[in-house]
Amino acid sequence: MHHIHLSETPLNIAQILASVQDDSCGAVNIFVGTVRNTTVAKAVLRLEFEAYPAMALREMEQIANDIQARWNAASVAIHHRTGSVEVGGIAVVIAVATPHRKASFEACEYAIDTLKTTVPIWKKEIFEDGEVWVTPHA
Repeated sequence: MHHIHLSETPLNIAQILASVQDDSCGAVNIFVGTVRNTTVAKAVLRLEFEAYPAMALREMEQIANDIQARWNAASVAIHHRTGSVEVGGIAVVIAVATPHRKASFEACEYAIDTLKTTVPIWKKEIFEDGEVWVTPHA
């Protein structure tokens, strides 16, 4: 089962974790991406995320399908914020439930790495003296 979502409101880790719980699985791995306060020695005030929703959701669903096929995942959740996210705020949560821990770790890492390079979600860093769109990277 997949739980794919874009949200303009804060992400709830407990709800996302609960959405992937499965009695057939011995492992749930969660990745939580937060907004840090500096980048390249510049103070970050906040991040702003924009997405092309139809395509972003489709690409996120494809990542979940790949994970299910490759790592035998029972459940995958990929939730990403849009709009403004303050320093310390949660930008993305990925949760993967698999029968065994190694697969869960690998699948979660694959999900965030692939999301950052294939999903049309754009990130702008806001500083006191300006702003910059960030190029996707692994």
